[in-house]
Amino acid sequence: MKRRTMLLQVGAAVTGLALATAGTAAAQTKLTVYTALENEQLKPLKEAFEKATPGVEIVWVRDSTGVITARLLAEKDNPKADVVWGVSVSSVALFDQQGMLAGYTPKGANMLKPAFVDSKNPKMWTGIDAYASVIVFNSKEGEAKKVKQPKEWADLTKPEYKGMIVMPNPASSGTGYLMVSAWLQAMGEKAGWEFMDKLHQNVANYTHSGSAPCVLAARGERVIGLCLDMRAASEKTKGAPIEIAVPAKNGWEIEATAIVKGSKNMDAAKKLVDWTVSKQAAEIYAKTYALVAHKEVKAEPKNYPAGMEAKLVKNDFGWMGKERGRILAEWAKRYDSKSDPKK
Repeated sequence: MKRRTMLLQVGAAVTGLALATAGTAAAQTKLTVYTALENEQLKPLKEAFEKATPGVEIVWVRDSTGVITARLLAEKDNPKADVVWGVSVSSVALFDQQGMLAGYTPKGANMLKPAFVDSKNPKMWTGIDAYASVIVFNSKEGEAKKVKQPKEWADLTKPEYKGMIVMPNPASSGTGYLMVSAWLQAMGEKAGWEFMDKLHQNVANYTHSGSAPCVLAARGERVIGLCLDMRAASEKTKGAPIEIAVPAKNGWEIEATAIVKGSKNMDAAKKLVDWTVSKQAAEIYAKTYALVAHKEVKAEPKNYPAGMEAKLVKNDFGWMGKERGRILAEWAKRYDSKSDPKK
């Protein structure tokens, strides 16, 4: 009798453990997060968030800014994502204009610099970091070809640079789009397109990656690359013979976070957005970006160009989002013949 009672007790304990385990598994909420963050950022951000927020798991869908933007717009009537994290704010502003976002002001939003926070209440998006464009010049190749370092946008139209410049395609790269939109805003539409017509004469090819122009210049495969600030600093730190110039009225973008309207995991989505604006998250962003949203986190990467913030163009992110389709169509009509083949 005792043996039978003991077996029943053991069986009940095993059953209870199985039910508890099943309950824990059921409580695990999977959040589908669309992102254009760099691949090397994904693992540390996922691990840190999931450790800080038990019961919520991130499932990444990662691609370039242009691809993520197109995908979200295509899914407008049947959204698959719960959260957008680390996507250019001009794209996020477009999603807002299309009624695709759920308003939410995250805990800790007051610790972000004002430029990184949506003006609406509740907030439709919050910024996490920012990136800017630079001109990278391979001094070794430049010396061999007897050309000097270009320091301003207008310098890039000089005939001696013919076939020496590479830049990102703005339709597939957020880096490319922030450059094009900055030129149009700073110079005006007419002068902006005239500048790009002249620039096009000197461009060897347009890449579908924002980092590729910097890598090509660093390797000496091209003399001049138009690319991101942090990638340029990184390549120089690795020993590449490059010089970095920050032109006046320089293009830049914020990477933002937002909740997708219609998410079936709203509570978990809010927890994620709360964490994305935290100091802990900002310290991870600061390992990749020099311009970070959180007021208490400062990044000082080696070889980062001085005076960046003073040279940033006054950006109208709403305009960038609203006019994106028109600008890209015009750009493709004029210049797409030199774009790299899509893989």
